[in-house]
Amino acid sequence: MNSLPPYSGARISGCWTFRTDGSSGDGSLDRLLQPVSTGLSPRKRTTSQCKSEPPLLRTSKRTIYTAGRPPWYNEHGTQSKEAFAIGLCGGSASGKTTVARKIIEALDVPWVVLLSMDSFYKVLSAEEQIRAASNDYNFDHPDAFDFDLLTDTLRKLKQGKSVKIPVYDFTTHGRQKEWKTVYGASVIIFEGIMAFTDKKLLQLLDMKIFVDTDSDIRLVRRLRRDITERGRDIDGVIKQYNKFVKPAFEQYIEPTMRLADIVVPRGGGNMVAIDLIVQHVHSQLEERELSVRAALASAHQAQPLPQTLSVLESTPQVRGMHTIIRNKETSRDEFIFYSKRLMRLLIERALSFLPSQVHVVQTPQGEDYEGRAFHGKRITGVSILRAGETMEPALRAVCKDVRIGKILIQTNQDTGEPELHYLRLPKDISEDHVILMDCTVSTGAAAMMAVRVLLDHDVQEDKILLVSLLMAEMGVHSVAYAFPQVKIITTAVDKKVNHLFHIIPGIGNFGDRYFGTDAPPDWSDEDMDEPSY
Repeated sequence: MNSLPPYSGARISGCWTFRTDGSSGDGSLDRLLQPVSTGLSPRKRTTSQCKSEPPLLRTSKRTIYTAGRPPWYNEHGTQSKEAFAIGLCGGSASGKTTVARKIIEALDVPWVVLLSMDSFYKVLSAEEQIRAASNDYNFDHPDAFDFDLLTDTLRKLKQGKSVKIPVYDFTTHGRQKEWKTVYGASVIIFEGIMAFTDKKLLQLLDMKIFVDTDSDIRLVRRLRRDITERGRDIDGVIKQYNKFVKPAFEQYIEPTMRLADIVVPRGGGNMVAIDLIVQHVHSQLEERELSVRAALASAHQAQPLPQTLSVLESTPQVRGMHTIIRNKETSRDEFIFYSKRLMRLLIERALSFLPSQVHVVQTPQGEDYEGRAFHGKRITGVSILRAGETMEPALRAVCKDVRIGKILIQTNQDTGEPELHYLRLPKDISEDHVILMDCTVSTGAAAMMAVRVLLDHDVQEDKILLVSLLMAEMGVHSVAYAFPQVKIITTAVDKKVNHLFHIIPGIGNFGDRYFGTDAPPDWSDEDMDEPSY
């Protein structure tokens, strides 16, 4: 990897400031990442967002990360690593967002979230709205921000939770009705003018960066932005700058520079500082890597099957259908036909575990009948793509108007670990009973990741039912050990998993047999075909 030009570092109150002037410094770096040419477009209004740069696979309906999110939890199912949070502070129009985007591009990893302080302005009262319209409201004061909501949101993101982020409208000075849902951060970049002014926020930041830009440059940038993007007139912008922006910088923002780990002069143009930041973040991510599947393979040996497991009664009909679909000579048409029959029986069995209550109706003969009715808000099905998707028709056939979500999890062929590539879950799924569907479960690694995703979206553990046509004992134990309240329903449990994580005697690669595609030589029972890219 090519080295970068020498840097000079001057120690400033516990932080480093960097310049690329070719002079030698009093420190050295073992290695630096190669600079990245970005060619960014002019800054638009900052919004909180998930990273959407490559590596991606886009279709007409889906955007799938081709570089997935590795496990963020251990074999116990609990989060064992928090997202790495970077705080970016600096004056208004100092280039914080440009620095953030260049860091994201240089990191070249998926699942990066940009959280903007601009999203967390307080909702203005009618009187404050009038003052804001005449440029007499101070948006550059700590009291203008909802720090309680901001701190809670950042804490949940670090914990791997799904969060809803307000969308602030700078024209109306209010929040839009629809909030944005953000989930799955491995790295969080939080930027804002008051990023370092709140003690609780500071405690959540793993790295603090101050972007130091000349005040004249910041004023020119602010004039251009507020006039072209926010519909303000030049006199109003200058009035607001002199009355609020400049004093706020001197009183609240500039003093926090001493809290920074790194000071970046000239913002996005200082690639030495940006590359050093990227190098440090990469090293932190490497230290936090987990090996979940290996831990699962060595755990729970010779344990009795858990009480949360329900296996469909092995009637001659069920055993006969298993005989057909396990036979390697079975044609694809017959494989699909008998798989669908088993799926229907499996789903009907799973529904019997949903809560119900007494419900009395009147028959056409005018007599009362004491029956049962579902006792809950909604039922949602979530399929683990791609094989789990084949179970959706069986669920729709017996649950009218059921909502469906999808999760794509694939095994990284280099690490052997499951990785999250895509998810689409219905709104307010936290209130639902969820039927999680996958056709085969061997080690349980993919199923555990899917359950963890649901828990991160506040689905209650005892409201999750994992249904699978075939499971290995290892997979049953893994899921039950990590999530003891999840109900597991299957049509059969095989005892062994070989060194390639194939269920023995097994059923083969279900997705390939069902869809008529060819499995790669090192497929796992929990894998789907890799997309072409």
